Amino acid sequence: MAQPPLSQRIQRLERELEVRLFDRTSRQVALTKAGTLLLPEARALLVRAASLHAAARRIRDGESGLLRAALPPDIASTTVAALVGAFRESCATVELELHELSTGEQLARFAARELDVGLVQHPCDVTGLELGPVLRRDLGVLLPRGVRASGQSEVALAALSGHELVLFPRAGSPALYDEVLRTCARGGYTPTAVRHGRGDSFVHGLVLSASAVAFTPRDTKGDATDSGLVWRPLAGNPLAWRHSVAWPQGHGDAAVHAFADAAAHALQSTADARPDAPARPTHLRPAAEYWL
Repeated sequence: MAQPPLSQRIQRLERELEVRLFDRTSRQVALTKAGTLLLPEARALLVRAASLHAAARRIRDGESGLLRAALPPDIASTTVAALVGAFRESCATVELELHELSTGEQLARFAARELDVGLVQHPCDVTGLELGPVLRRDLGVLLPRGVRASGQSEVALAALSGHELVLFPRAGSPALYDEVLRTCARGGYTPTAVRHGRGDSFVHGLVLSASAVAFTPRDTKGDATDSGLVWRPLAGNPLAWRHSVAWPQGHGDAAVHAFADAAAHALQSTADARPDAPARPTHLRPAAEYWL
């Protein structure tokens, strides 16, 4: 582009934004402070515009659409592989753009219209979303090998007294975080301290170094038993992760429903998940109760 048209476009943009973006002299052009602050936003817009054009081109050419989807960080690799495989079989022409996001991050992207479908954990605020069936994954506890409770076939919450707890950061799912601690308190376990971690290796390291405990489903305990830890079920199954696929109201197209079906099948076949809601439609609360 020649210099005069480029300068004119920059000036029109500055008038529209009502800020000066560049300091221009006869020798150099440099970003102003406002231009520097807006640069990341501008780059993000360019990336999204390129993604939009690419998706439109694929749809125009009859190749595929694009489904922006998300899973929470605690989903095991076998479940991810089963979900992606099942989705590709049913929607071979749709490109799946899969992200690892906490429930809180997914809700923010739904609000920003940057996510088409996701697997959320309840309880959470599902205002403006439609939901698939709720599936439950019972939690067990990871303990350092050799502590008293590790010798039991199943562990009561009260038997964890005196141990710290490793839990996901509260910002990722505030209502679920609070529900876990309330359930622990009702069961007779108040952690001496709460540490935060998400990745398996980091959580396992904290459990070992602090003589702490962590709650995790059987399918995600990974190689914990080879690293000085043991996994035991919780007596009475007082804790569980409850999942359902969610998407914005009115946007449940064929690809979204294919993802929901693939997620449900993958969770039930690889993660011992089971239905945990009435057959009728549910309206989940962002609090301690899971359905009305």
